[in-house]
Amino acid sequence: MTWSFPIGRLFGSELRVHATFFLLLAWIGAASWIAYGPASAAISVVFVLALFVCVVAHEFGHALMARRFGIATPDITLLPIGGLARLERMPEKPGQEIAVALAGPAVNVVIWLVLVALGARPDIATFAQLGEGGAAAFWGSLAALNLYLVLFNMIPAFPMDGGRVFRAALSYGIGRVAATRLAARSGQALAFLFGFLGLTWGSPVLVLIAIFIFVAAGAESADVSLRDMARHLRARDAMIIHFETLRPGDTLQVASNAVIRTTQHEFPVVDAGGGLRGFLTRNALFAALAAEGSRMRPVAEAMTEGIPTVPLAAPLDAALDALQDSGAPAVAVTEPSGRMVGYITRENIGELMVISGRERKM
Repeated sequence: MTWSFPIGRLFGSELRVHATFFLLLAWIGAASWIAYGPASAAISVVFVLALFVCVVAHEFGHALMARRFGIATPDITLLPIGGLARLERMPEKPGQEIAVALAGPAVNVVIWLVLVALGARPDIATFAQLGEGGAAAFWGSLAALNLYLVLFNMIPAFPMDGGRVFRAALSYGIGRVAATRLAARSGQALAFLFGFLGLTWGSPVLVLIAIFIFVAAGAESADVSLRDMARHLRARDAMIIHFETLRPGDTLQVASNAVIRTTQHEFPVVDAGGGLRGFLTRNALFAALAAEGSRMRPVAEAMTEGIPTVPLAAPLDAALDALQDSGAPAVAVTEPSGRMVGYITRENIGELMVISGRERKM
C-alpha cells in the first residue's frame, strides 16, 4: 500500500504503518492539549496507541487463522480507520471463511475478558476523563472499546468481518458469486448509512470507513466474478496477440514514439533471439522521462524484470494468481518451446469479462 512503511515483522507478516495514522495521533493529541492541557494530550496519545495494539492483535487473529488453511498474510497495515490484513486470498470454503472472519473479533473478546479479570470496569464514558480518571479510566475505556470493536466489526457490512460471515452463510445456499454480489450490495447500502451518520455526527473517521466499505465491497465483488469466469477459460482465450516489442538497447525516445504510434499500455522487451527480458509500462516510461536528459537512456533501465510466464493451455485463473503474487504488469504466455506468443494483463481479463457478460445476456 502506498504511503505506508514497514516497522517490523511478526508471525511471518510485515507490519506496516500508513503515514496518515500519524495525522490521527496529531489530531487527538492537539484536541486533548487544547481542551485539557499537555498531560491529558500525552495520555490520550498513549491510549490510542494501546487501542491500536489491540487492533493489530485483531488483524493477526485473521492472519493466524488463515495460515491454518494454507493462506499467507504478506503484510498488515495500520490505518487511521483501523487495521488491514492483506491475505493472499480469501478461503473459498464457507466454513473456512467464517472461521477467518470470526478470529479477529475473538481476539478482542479475549482482550476484554483479560482486562475485566484484572479489575478493569468497562465504561466508554470514562474515555472523556482519561486525564483525570487515572489508570481505572484508562483500562476501563480500553476494555469497553475492545467490546465495541467486536460489535462494530460484526455489522453485516461486507467486506467487514460480519459481512464476510454473511457472505459465507449465503454461499451455502446460492453459491459464492451470487452471495458476494448480494453481500456487496448490502454492504454498500450500509456504507451510505455510515456516511450519512458520519456527516450528521461530525465524525470524519466514520465517513472514511463508509468510503472504504463502499469501494472495497465493489472491488471484491468484481474480483470474485472475474475469478469465477477465469476458471472456465484458458490463457490462450485472454492473451493479447497483436503487439509491438522493444529491444533492451532501444532508447526511451524510441519507446515514446511507440506509445504515440500504438494503443499499448505496456511493451514486451525482448532480446535478439526473441527471449523476454521484461516489460516497459507507460507509467514507468513517463517516470523515467521525467529525469533530465533521459531520452537517450536504454529501456532496460526502466523496464520491469521477473515477468511470470504461463503456458498456452494454462487455466486463466493461474494467470490471475501469477499477476497477483508477482505484482508484475503482465504475464507472458508461452509455447512449449518457451517462445512468448502473447501476454495477459488484468485489464484485458476485465475487458473479456465484460464481453462475456454481454454475450450471456444476448
